[in-house]
Amino acid sequence: MAELRAGLPDVAQELIRKAERREALFGIVGLGYVGLPLAIELAKAGYRVLGFDIIQRVVDGLNEGRSHVKDITDAQLQEALAAGRFEATTDMSRLGEPDAVSICVPTPLSKFKDPDVSYIVAATDAVKRTLRRGQAIILESTTYPGTTREILQPALESTGLKVGSDFFLAFSPERVDPGNSVWQTHNTPKVVGGITEHCTRVAVALYQPAIEKLVPVSTTEAAELVKLLENTFRSVNIGLVNEMAIVCDKLGVNVWEVIDAASTKPFGFMKFLPGPGLGGHCIPIDPHYLAWKMRGLNYKTRFIDLAGELNTEMPLFWVRKVAQALNDQGKAVKGAAVLVLGVAYKRDIDDIRESPALDIIRLLEGQGARVAYSDPHVPCFSENGQEYRSVPLTQQSVAAADCVMIVTDHSDFDYSLVARHARAVVDTRNAMPKEA
Repeated sequence: MAELRAGLPDVAQELIRKAERREALFGIVGLGYVGLPLAIELAKAGYRVLGFDIIQRVVDGLNEGRSHVKDITDAQLQEALAAGRFEATTDMSRLGEPDAVSICVPTPLSKFKDPDVSYIVAATDAVKRTLRRGQAIILESTTYPGTTREILQPALESTGLKVGSDFFLAFSPERVDPGNSVWQTHNTPKVVGGITEHCTRVAVALYQPAIEKLVPVSTTEAAELVKLLENTFRSVNIGLVNEMAIVCDKLGVNVWEVIDAASTKPFGFMKFLPGPGLGGHCIPIDPHYLAWKMRGLNYKTRFIDLAGELNTEMPLFWVRKVAQALNDQGKAVKGAAVLVLGVAYKRDIDDIRESPALDIIRLLEGQGARVAYSDPHVPCFSENGQEYRSVPLTQQSVAAADCVMIVTDHSDFDYSLVARHARAVVDTRNAMPKEA
């Protein structure tokens, strides 16, 4: 790391030396699906990690060796605890202890689809109260371009410390893909952009022992925009294939056959698949950060807005397919029994945030259907004050339904059982076995 130290102020060089010797204490604010995997990777690299969370139950469980994040096993957590490299706390007054603090808090949308940065503001205020010379602060929460410079920098500099010389401030977007067994925190390239060049170099040096590849960019705004581009790209392309699904339906053509054939082209085509709509914390939400920012600059993000409309309409498209399937049996939606397979937003995870299954259930129940669901990863959930519990996927539960609707294609569902016993199937994921 000698090249990273060259020309830096003494306080920055000392921080980089601490990283080289693994003597730096890393703080992680927010121990959810982003913060906890990062904490464990830092601990594996030899750092001591102090994790912060506002939920006492989460902190107690982590300190006792129980992981609440599916991508981190109890064994991985217990290894870090046994090595003395991880501790969790709710005591924000301890934020002055770490040499580096990564902020990994949620950034939801308001009911008006505007960014809700209240968690970032709260975390920044907590850091500001204990900020000291020689600390590095790195925001990882997905947000709109300008957040780090416009919110964090003024708040932290109000202490009298100067960014780039007394403390170091950067943005590094999280790229977590829950349930992905190939690309995880350690081997997914990590983008880093600092308020100053010194900030970038310090942040890169701190992450370098734990992350295989660092990708420095020139500004925090560039780093913030990287994440929004990545997920807007997915949103727009999913919107395109979702519209193609509607086109193919009207033409009586199998959309999955068309996509599979198109994907044989070795250049100029990237395979995206249609489905019941978008879910998760990133793709349905992140493009709205950019659209909101651009509205303030008097620019309309037409591609983003149109893709959002198309993806939002897909639950209704598939509910209409259920109505058609029931109509073919001489049944109305009202009073019909519908079994929804999968409520998580994607395969083999337990996360229902923004899941299109929730919209589908609401739409079906709004039309009078009796809806049950089966999901081995989500045993129960609450929505609009109503409690739902998963039913086992059995011959009896399938045969009792007037229509089975596959919304999330979990790999442990027995689709052949569904094929044998279902009266009607609406398959939003092309999961059913193909006829020989």
